[in-house]
Amino acid sequence: MLKVKVLCIMLALSLAALTGFSQEPKWLEMENFHTVMSLSFHPAEENNLQPIKEKSAELLSKAIAWQKSVAPEGFNGEVTKPILKRLVKQCRLVNAEIGNKTDAELKVMLTKAHDIFHEIKEKCRK
Repeated sequence: MLKVKVLCIMLALSLAALTGFSQEPKWLEMENFHTVMSLSFHPAEENNLQPIKEKSAELLSKAIAWQKSVAPEGFNGEVTKPILKRLVKQCRLVNAEIGNKTDAELKVMLTKAHDIFHEIKEKCRK
């Protein structure tokens, strides 16, 4: 019985160590932006632009919140800052042009914002 208890304790400690050490640092504002981008961009890939038409203001506000945030440990804020500036500019443009551009034009604009987002994801880690 003692061996079973020791084995269970060792297993629990091993699992705790694995989950504690394997998690990458998170940047909450980046994750929040990514959620809205994902809900907007992936339908646009299938030529469904309704989500971005409904979420363009939210996408812009999440981009601005991300730009204003402080990069957490593990992220390079100095590298990210100028790219975030471009992202906010592009999201602002998308938001401003909802209702003025065709779906095809909006898709191109949203794709550019998505590409900038991925540029940040590639370069933001230390």
